[in-house]
Amino acid sequence: MEKVNVRVDSEIGRLEGVIIHSPGPEIENMTPATAERALYSDILSGNVCTREHAQLRGVLESVTNVFEMRHLLGETIADQNVRTSLIEKICRNEQVPEIAEDLLALDDDELCRQIVEGVLVRQDSLTSFLSKERYALRPLHNFFFMRDAAMTVGGNIVIGRMANRVREREALIMETIFDRHPAFGVTTLNPLDSPRGLKGLSVEGGDVLVAREDVIVIGLGARTTPQAVDWFVDRMRQRRDVFHVIVQELPEQPESFIHLDMVFTFLDRNACMVYEPVIMRPSRLQTVHMKVEGGRVVSIDEVDHIPAALRAVGMDIEAVTCGGHTDPWLQEREQWHSGTNFFAVAPGQVVGYGRNVHTIEELDKHGFEVVPADDVIAGRKSLADMGRTVVTIDGEELARGGGGCRCMTMPVRRAPVDWS
Repeated sequence: MEKVNVRVDSEIGRLEGVIIHSPGPEIENMTPATAERALYSDILSGNVCTREHAQLRGVLESVTNVFEMRHLLGETIADQNVRTSLIEKICRNEQVPEIAEDLLALDDDELCRQIVEGVLVRQDSLTSFLSKERYALRPLHNFFFMRDAAMTVGGNIVIGRMANRVREREALIMETIFDRHPAFGVTTLNPLDSPRGLKGLSVEGGDVLVAREDVIVIGLGARTTPQAVDWFVDRMRQRRDVFHVIVQELPEQPESFIHLDMVFTFLDRNACMVYEPVIMRPSRLQTVHMKVEGGRVVSIDEVDHIPAALRAVGMDIEAVTCGGHTDPWLQEREQWHSGTNFFAVAPGQVVGYGRNVHTIEELDKHGFEVVPADDVIAGRKSLADMGRTVVTIDGEELARGGGGCRCMTMPVRRAPVDWS
């Protein structure tokens, strides 16, 4: 595997490398009783999720280099020192040091499988036999939402400081891959290493959008805190003389608002997808524009909304409305099933769920040709020959997991965008 020069300076630059995790048995390794603690409102069908995710993978493989997380993990832990260090970190963090020796005795493939799909409690005592807990290490039900545990910002990999303990292992795995896999070998930035301001700090990739090399948009809500924004400002001012941070407060409820990319994503140089009630309408939710110059914050101002803040920094953005303009019920229904959560593979070429028919119709009105994923995968349509396009994948089951195509992708490299 050739070395990947990590670089992402926008949400829309032509995709040159992306990491995904195809969902496996961990999706079904839960019950209705354990779904809530796994951050789900229902249990999913693994077979349907796998089939739908394969469409996303097929589309991505037609345009870029696709790396499977589990393959990267297996290649990373081939180094015995890395393997030992990762297992010790996981077992210490999840307070199960007694299983470390058994895990280290596994071969690489089986170790990867158990780290992701769960490690069963060994019933070698009355206590464990009577325990209602099935797993010593719980399955990573959420890991196919690759976006959250690590994010590429410029030439840096930022490791997520997860809001829920059930997802902390994902961040440990991604940090190990980026620090130690020979194809990456980048120096990761981890909020845990921050000398100050760690208390109350959490940040997940669904809340972090790179608008332009000098503009980052961050959501504040259930998963990302103000302390994380301050941490980003501290890190970025060491690297750029002038930059802008646009902050959007999010509702705490319902659960479909967990990340900014559930109400706002970029589609093109001059277009974004919005959930209008949160992004465009006046409310108690603040939108804040921070300007940093010469290493210090020179202004912090409340603005009307994200598109207005982007226009102020020279990005003339038109808002396309999730669910259309005619019926608030349709907007709510389609936002609930990730109707704003589009992933760009190139400027003006995005992938999203076809089930959100009113949102897709709205994109069609804005000049996006609607193409089913199967046509791209079979070669009947080539994105290289097309202009504005929305590729639709099935999302009947994946959407019930609480995320969309942006959630399921972790770009590591994008081509520069010509903003002229």
